[in-house]
Amino acid sequence: MSDSVNRRTFLGQTAAATAASITAPAILSAANKAPSEKVTIGIMGMQRGLSLAKTFGALDGVEIKYVCDTDDTRAAKAATTVEKATKKAPQAIGDFRKILDDKDVDALIVAAPNHWHAPATILGCSAGKHVYVEKPCCHNPKEGEMMVEAARKNKRAVQMGSQRRSSASIQEGIQQLKEGIIGDVHLARAYYWSARGSIGHGKPAAVPNYLNYDLWQGPAPRQKYVDNLIHYNWHWFWKYGNGELGNNGVHSLDLCRWGLDAEYPTRVVSSGGRYFYDDDQQTPDTHVVAYEFDGGKQITWQGTSCNRHKNDFVIFFGSKGNLILGTSGGYTVLDAKDKEVKKVDGNQGMSEHAQNFVDAIRNNEPLNLNAEIAIGNKSTLLCHLGNIAQRTGRTLQCDTSNGHIMDDKDAMTFWGREYEPGWEPKV
Repeated sequence: MSDSVNRRTFLGQTAAATAASITAPAILSAANKAPSEKVTIGIMGMQRGLSLAKTFGALDGVEIKYVCDTDDTRAAKAATTVEKATKKAPQAIGDFRKILDDKDVDALIVAAPNHWHAPATILGCSAGKHVYVEKPCCHNPKEGEMMVEAARKNKRAVQMGSQRRSSASIQEGIQQLKEGIIGDVHLARAYYWSARGSIGHGKPAAVPNYLNYDLWQGPAPRQKYVDNLIHYNWHWFWKYGNGELGNNGVHSLDLCRWGLDAEYPTRVVSSGGRYFYDDDQQTPDTHVVAYEFDGGKQITWQGTSCNRHKNDFVIFFGSKGNLILGTSGGYTVLDAKDKEVKKVDGNQGMSEHAQNFVDAIRNNEPLNLNAEIAIGNKSTLLCHLGNIAQRTGRTLQCDTSNGHIMDDKDAMTFWGREYEPGWEPKV
């Protein structure tokens, strides 16, 4: 059977499942678990997904039933690794739709490339699955809105992978900030640095026999295979990824937004470009974005992907001093003379974030999540707005009620994207 036929058949089944979820208690039974009951999970995307499999697999009462990747070799290796870690062998599969068809599966973890995040999440919710989706939660702003709608319509727990929201030390630092430890705060600065090399110029090549390239592309319009795209460089192509701002900036912007109690910006300005290498990368390697919010609040993000140097991950500037959040967790408080007055160590909160998701499933509390999809989408939207400002070369004026770009039809063309026919997400 052709893949296009599979898509049509599956989309029809998904529509039926969506309707059934409203009327059939069996579809909702997975959410009504006692705290002691097993939670069964399937994971798609075995780069980041392998780490997630080990994290979730280490939790009490969690079974990793499926590891899925369009690269057969990665799926097989992941199954072996997970079996060693959990003492139980998951099924290695190439098509995540098998996870959705399995009524024993409670949750789907989406760790595939960004262009898959929203379509897979929406399909997962429609099939009655709870979803843990990696950051950024969506490829574009329209998809983020659809994800929130899908979670609400199907009463599913949907958590974004911004794990620092579950770090006890980060939570404490944010609470200290809001209690006034550094006084009035109007500015937060986020930073990311790395030393990435050139991705070169891709050459047309035969698709490896272990890779289902058609399914890897999934909802994205088809293009011929080139040898510098998979498995990581897709981040730097707009069709699939969101650049460094979406790849890593979303983590620090999320903390800035949390600490400032900032919702949607009033204005967004961007500058930067691809300066270090002459290659196929479409996204900036040097990028600075400024966000203004009501109430005299501002966030700046700076990314230098090809120039590694030391800088603070997140810093809040207050009238009585500064508060720094570390990329690995913990926080440091400096007084007005830049003297360290408090330092708390910690971790990123990855295990706690996974447990928070599992608890929401067991307790049938889909909104009791530290990075519930509505929260994750607001932080992801900052990344999208920064990229849109960069791609248009314009200052964006935004509606503070929903983050939409005002009075700029050209900029709003980036609000959504085109899809391969048959893969359009629907809620």
